[in-house]
Amino acid sequence: MAMQTQAGDPGAFARFDLNRVPSPCFVVDEVAVRRNLAILKDIGDRSGARVLLALKAFSMWSLADVVGEYLDGCCASGLWEARLAREHYRGELSTYSPAYKRDDMMEVLTLSDHVIFNSPGQMAQFSDLIAEARAGGAVFEIGLRLNPEHSEAEVAKYDPCQIGSRLGFPVSQLRPEHLEGVDGLHMHALCEQGYEPLERLWASLEPKIAGVARSLKWLNLGGGHHITRADYRRDDLVALLRGIHERHGVQVYLEPGEAIALDAGILIGEVLDTLENGQAIGIVDISATCHMPDVIEAPYRPAMLNEVEDGVAVRLGGPSCLAGDIIGDYGFASVPAPGTRIAFLDQAHYSMVKTNTFNGVPLPAIALWNSDTDALRVVRAFDYPEFRDRLS
Repeated sequence: MAMQTQAGDPGAFARFDLNRVPSPCFVVDEVAVRRNLAILKDIGDRSGARVLLALKAFSMWSLADVVGEYLDGCCASGLWEARLAREHYRGELSTYSPAYKRDDMMEVLTLSDHVIFNSPGQMAQFSDLIAEARAGGAVFEIGLRLNPEHSEAEVAKYDPCQIGSRLGFPVSQLRPEHLEGVDGLHMHALCEQGYEPLERLWASLEPKIAGVARSLKWLNLGGGHHITRADYRRDDLVALLRGIHERHGVQVYLEPGEAIALDAGILIGEVLDTLENGQAIGIVDISATCHMPDVIEAPYRPAMLNEVEDGVAVRLGGPSCLAGDIIGDYGFASVPAPGTRIAFLDQAHYSMVKTNTFNGVPLPAIALWNSDTDALRVVRAFDYPEFRDRLS
């Protein structure tokens, strides 16, 4: 089953000159990021919830100070993201990993405000290091990730609650003894979704944890909340979050990732060659497998800027040797000539953090644009050493 892109309209990118940057290049609009952050801050202010940036989705740390103006901190998926958070971001840091390595654990405990374990077994496994870190002056709280055993994700690959999931401790197995030394519960069961799935998830979960909730300090509802999408029921979210706090006395956390960068960035590329093989084919310097791996993994079809409806269908694919390095079929007024610039919408989240150099395909540059002032700067360009130095 293919996922449908949640990208909206191109916004200010409709007037961006695609030739202003090297190709390929991610271009992120700071104004759009600020717009999203302001919405999230408003949710936090009105609901009393604390909102953390999920670095796994968007970790463009040149915008770390901007994020710090609006949000309460970050959440990390392991040691390296935790280091990044402490080096560049401010506010709280919540770290969760499906399993920690003993060699990493002490530093994770020292860096983090919340350390969330995937199972009571892992928490017990590191009880000695937890005690040692606290004896050394580290201050942190312990969380346990629950599997709510309530599926809402549309695609099994992105469903943390699917049968056989490794993510979270099944709520049906939760016993009071599992919460000894636990300050909060974490759950994450959504993926690019609106308010309604959260409402159903909470209705399913609340009766199962109501008996233990009063013993907790906090409840983290994870990510997957598309709060900044125009059709999200934000007032209903505020009411839900306030209700959880009032009924159970816990501090509520949200960890949006995509919502911070939704519709805030594009990936610009260039047509290198065209040919005909049963249909028009365009080879571009953007690779699905190297630059937009979710196109293959999800799979999904990213929206293209200025696509022509009912135009000439051209199958766009990347420069790698992978036969399946296909972005999709797109409409053009005519078959594009080599040198034509193209752009795919809504590529700031996940695409940027998942890039790789398979086949020696170069990494896209990263540019920051301000659509209000038109200021533009390339904040990072990559060269051959980025490929060479990750090998041996």
